Amino acid sequence: MFRQLYSALTSENTLNLAFEDLTQMLKHGAWMFDRANEVLHSKASADEVRQPLYDRDRAINELERSIRRKVLRHLTVNPGHDVAICLALMSVAKDAERIGDYCKNVFEVGHFYSEGFHVPKYQEPLDNMALEMGDMFDKVIKATRNSDEQQARQALSKAVEVRQRSDRLIEELFRDERQIEFHEAVAYSLLARHYKRVAAHLANIATAVLGRLEDLDFYSEADGDG
Repeated sequence: MFRQLYSALTSENTLNLAFEDLTQMLKHGAWMFDRANEVLHSKASADEVRQPLYDRDRAINELERSIRRKVLRHLTVNPGHDVAICLALMSVAKDAERIGDYCKNVFEVGHFYSEGFHVPKYQEPLDNMALEMGDMFDKVIKATRNSDEQQARQALSKAVEVRQRSDRLIEELFRDERQIEFHEAVAYSLLARHYKRVAAHLANIATAVLGRLEDLDFYSEADGDG
């Protein structure tokens, strides 16, 4: 879908700028995800990260509004042109905005939960998920910026892995609830859900890159993320 847009609308500066805004939203989201996990693992203090992180979230929100304005301007000047693509762009911009919200949620777990993590069989899978998602951010940014379908497919594959790991971890927590402190189980569960939802929104953007517009939002709804 993105490749077709660039080839067909290279002269449409407004929409080109809207796609640049989307890429910038994803870069901000990747930065927020990294900083939130640094707080989670006590590699950075919450006091140092809080304001820059919330500033990035506000920047993401403004970029989403900017995309809406650009898309509406394009449709006003070119009524009836590229409607499906414009609607898809607005949809994935909302995905990018939601990623910022979930990154804040990860930060809040690191900020408010101070008891530490002591159960490797839960902590290690979560750490691996975070690493995989850092790579997933990179692939979705490249896919969006360059209309790279190979990067988009690889990102979707990683999203499936994150979803499965998250589900298995939460199921295991329910079976293990008497063998782990309640507050620690809650923290693990929240992180698994937040990671899964970030992955779902990244997957939705990758789906748009592949041109599967009929599948937009389907992944998120399947994860209870609608």
